[in-house]
Amino acid sequence: MKKMIRVGMADLNICTAPNAITTLGLGSCVGIVLYDPSKKMAGLAHIMLPDSTKIKMNENKAKFADTGIELLLQELEKAGANRRNLLAKIAGGSQMFAFRSNNDMLRIGERNVEATKEKLKQLGIRIVAEDTGRNYGRTIEFYPETNELIIKAVGKQIRVI
Repeated sequence: MKKMIRVGMADLNICTAPNAITTLGLGSCVGIVLYDPSKKMAGLAHIMLPDSTKIKMNENKAKFADTGIELLLQELEKAGANRRNLLAKIAGGSQMFAFRSNNDMLRIGERNVEATKEKLKQLGIRIVAEDTGRNYGRTIEFYPETNELIIKAVGKQIRVI
C-alpha cells in the first residue's frame, strides 16, 4: 500500500491500487464501497442520511444515500471504472442508542441501510458483502489490490469481508 486516502463524514473519494481508502466513525452512517475489480479501482462514500428530498437547502450530495451513491458512481466512471463491473460492499447503519420507538427519525441507521440497498438495486450494482446494523460504531478500510474490506470496532475482532 502506498497511501491511505481518508474520507470524512458526508464525503466521498476514489482510489486505485496500490492505494487504499478509509473512513472513521460509522455509527448510524453507512460506508458504501463501489469497486471495479478488473481496474483495481474503488470509491467510498460516507453517507449520513437516507433521502436528500426530505432536507431543504442542502448542497452536499455526499451526505445522502440517494445522491451520494450517484455522485460516487459518476466519479468512478470519470476515472475509468466500468459500471457493468462494479460491485458493492457496505458497512455501518448501527442503532447506537437503546430505545423502543416506532418513530422513523430514531431509526436512522436502519433507514440508511435500506436506502443504500434500494439505490444500489436501482443502479444494478450487486452487494457482495455487508456488515450492518447492531449497536456499535465501525471504521472501515478498503484495499482495491485485494478487494478486501477491513472492519474495525472497539471491543470486537477485526473482520474482513
